[in-house]
Amino acid sequence: MINLGIIMGDDLITLASRLERRLLKAKATVSAAESCTGGLLTSTLTDISGSSACFNQSWVTYSNESKVIELDVNPNTLAEHGAVSAEVALQMALGARKKSNSEIAISITGIAGPKSDDTRKKVGEVYIGISSTMYEGASSKIFSGDRKQNKLNFVTLALRKAIEIWDTYHAIKNEEEEIFEEVVEEHVEELIDENISEKEDLISDSEENWKDDINENWGELQDSEIPEIYEGNELEQNAGIEDVNWSEQE
Repeated sequence: MINLGIIMGDDLITLASRLERRLLKAKATVSAAESCTGGLLTSTLTDISGSSACFNQSWVTYSNESKVIELDVNPNTLAEHGAVSAEVALQMALGARKKSNSEIAISITGIAGPKSDDTRKKVGEVYIGISSTMYEGASSKIFSGDRKQNKLNFVTLALRKAIEIWDTYHAIKNEEEEIFEEVVEEHVEELIDENISEKEDLISDSEENWKDDINENWGELQDSEIPEIYEGNELEQNAGIEDVNWSEQE
């Protein structure tokens, strides 16, 4: 018999690795806010070696009171929509991101089973909230597994949604920044090449002008009288020779 728990566990690790590779490349961090999964998302993300470079912080806010105190969920939102709702999921994610200062935060709130609460929500219903610097939203789905399987399904859905949001919004932004940097580098290189070329042209023009001046004035230099040059010792030996009275020298 195939162990679905092991298969799902392997799938969770694969998804967590995919998300964390993206975050590491962007030097970004992730935080989590969980209710019905009781820390399973956090455990999955931190099962990966090196996750400390991108995993920031998490909250397990099981009660409504903890959601209000820890994540700043509005009590009126809880009263109006219930804890298992898109509105609460989004506020949980937003609160987690703001408090942790992460680039992206993931929230999970749902009913794992085997029984529902006093609301009209169905067993297996879950809401995933995503809050990032580029996106805010929530999505839902209903699963039909038992309590353990539902919790695994909830975390799987949350990781897949986070990857989808990152690839849709953040990856495009990173690619645009990389393209912009490449364009800037190419422009700088072109400017440097142009400046070097201009300097080489100036040097070449200066050399040509200097040669033209020499050629034009060479005839005049040849016709002009070149002063006689004496060595320093010769000047000293002949100094004052005209003042000597040779008639007295015998």
